[in-house]
Amino acid sequence: MQKHVLQHLATFVKERRKEENHTQKDFAERAGLALTVVRKIEQGKTNLNMDKVNLVLRMFGHELAPVSNKELSPDKNKLSLPC
Repeated sequence: MQKHVLQHLATFVKERRKEENHTQKDFAERAGLALTVVRKIEQGKTNLNMDKVNLVLRMFGHELAPVSNKELSPDKNKLSLPC
């Protein structure tokens, strides 16, 4: 996965978790994951298990899906996703 995509994922998860007033520990427990998994995702680490990333994203009603380069915005640090 490209670094800017991982950073976007990290920001999304961290912001959504905080919006719901969860600590990383609390959120990990609710998602059924180890605390280290949530930390790795929020730090934008590159060695992530995609099944575990999807468990986290499903907590917010999302999941990983292929994205073409055409869907990437001109600002390479942001995805241009449909609402």
